[in-house]
Amino acid sequence: MSVVLGTATPGGGFPVYGDAVAATINEVDPALGVTTRNTKGSIENVPLLEAGQLDLALVQGEVVHEALRGIGRPPASLAIFAAMYTTAGMFVVRGDSPARRIEDLKRRPVVFGARGSGLVILARYVLDGLGLDQAHDFESIYLDRAGDGPAMVLDGRAAALWGGGIGWPGFAAVASAGGRFLAPDADGIRRIQTRHAFLQTLTVPAGSYPGQGEPIVSVGSWSFIMARPSLHEETVYRLARALHAGEPALAKRLPQAAETTSANTLAAAPSRELIHPGVRRHLRELGLV
Repeated sequence: MSVVLGTATPGGGFPVYGDAVAATINEVDPALGVTTRNTKGSIENVPLLEAGQLDLALVQGEVVHEALRGIGRPPASLAIFAAMYTTAGMFVVRGDSPARRIEDLKRRPVVFGARGSGLVILARYVLDGLGLDQAHDFESIYLDRAGDGPAMVLDGRAAALWGGGIGWPGFAAVASAGGRFLAPDADGIRRIQTRHAFLQTLTVPAGSYPGQGEPIVSVGSWSFIMARPSLHEETVYRLARALHAGEPALAKRLPQAAETTSANTLAAAPSRELIHPGVRRHLRELGLV
């Protein structure tokens, strides 16, 4: 058996996470043969799943939201395999940057990430809620490789790098060189959620990045491992069972993957019907449904 898991461009968090998931599942059930494939990211992963070119794929929460609701495209017929982790969106700047608020980045060059990344979509929603336009209020920079962003901030070509979550490689790189984080304040979060109620209030705990002495509160959502709906129920059941059995090993491989649990998949899914039948079968066996 062979199962192909789509991730994203090198240098971002998705390839690191995908490799950890594949290694964990294969360790528990080697016959499943999960392999990872770099893609352009969440935005490309959805049509690749629909075309059957991927079996599973990592998809950022806002892209899942738009795909399932048919925002800007026909509704996608995809199923949730697992909840990955929460992604709180924010900016990182150099330690000597004069910027203290997101609004201070207006008319400055800002790296919003890889072109196909779902983080770009999250930025659009966050900025819209703050009354800012991603395309017109910033000198927006989009990358072919997510890993190229930190150097652009550190050498002054960009004023800030947008990203999200805990353990994100781009943030770790800039924070290690003395970087600071910018996130919406309480009033900003209220304004964002008034316009985009599906975004959740999320906290990045203190110490998640080098030099980060205080927790950072922002908005974001759960990212998901999505499955093509035609992936056989028995295969998905075995994948779900292996992932559940490997939860401790996965968390040991990658700290942010500690959020990848069967219980969180059930809690994070917009509805149970969106969870793949093979996963629902496993959740019933666990007594969660």
